[in-house]
Amino acid sequence: MNRLLAFLFHQGVLDEQFLQLQQLQDESSPNFVSEVVNIYFHESEKLLRNLRSLLMDRELLDYKKMGIHVNQLMGSSSSIGANRVRNVCVAFRAATDQNNRAGCLRALEMLEHEYCYLKNKLHELFQIEQERALAAGVRYPLQN
Repeated sequence: MNRLLAFLFHQGVLDEQFLQLQQLQDESSPNFVSEVVNIYFHESEKLLRNLRSLLMDRELLDYKKMGIHVNQLMGSSSSIGANRVRNVCVAFRAATDQNNRAGCLRALEMLEHEYCYLKNKLHELFQIEQERALAAGVRYPLQN
């Protein structure tokens, strides 16, 4: 588990905010991090669907609305320490500010890639954590 975390930090996938989130977890809330991350995944998937939908409507491209969705995703990614997702959001936001559809499409592809990578790695991390916690009788909710 520590090797996987170190790897994710080394790659820039996660930043120190994730460690701060982990510090909020204790015996009274043993599932805190996985619950917060599950909420993040649920909300992020809605935002990604909305962004894709907005970009597919070639006649009514609403860059302002896209920017709002990107800002929401950037904020929630920052709050859980999803550094690479947040960084792609910065580039996506710049493309929306320039009304650059091609740039937005490239950013969305990168965003979906980084999001899937993050989700897979955090799922792997929580599985390892769950295996370690089973001996203590603690159950973590499985990722979707």
